[in-house]
Amino acid sequence: MGKHSRPGPPNQPSRAVPRVDDGDPLAAYEKRRRPPLDVWRRHRPLHGGGGHLRPDEARALEEWNGFSYEPAGTAANLAEAQRWVNEQASADESAT
Repeated sequence: MGKHSRPGPPNQPSRAVPRVDDGDPLAAYEKRRRPPLDVWRRHRPLHGGGGHLRPDEARALEEWNGFSYEPAGTAANLAEAQRWVNEQASADESAT
């Protein structure tokens, strides 16, 4: 394995950097407005710590607005927060 090779299968593009369309004059602008790793919704524990720890505690829900993550509500526990995050993912898949 080379010094500069990225982890993961060699036949898949990196997910860290979205591709830029050469024909679109606003492509660079749109690329900057994408959330990190294309995560549009995320959840965080209200009292800090790892997201997988203490699954019965409340979570803060955050949504990408084009520039940063903003608060979108709260969830009672980890399962409810994951359901909220996956709602957006399933809606995006059905739209394509």
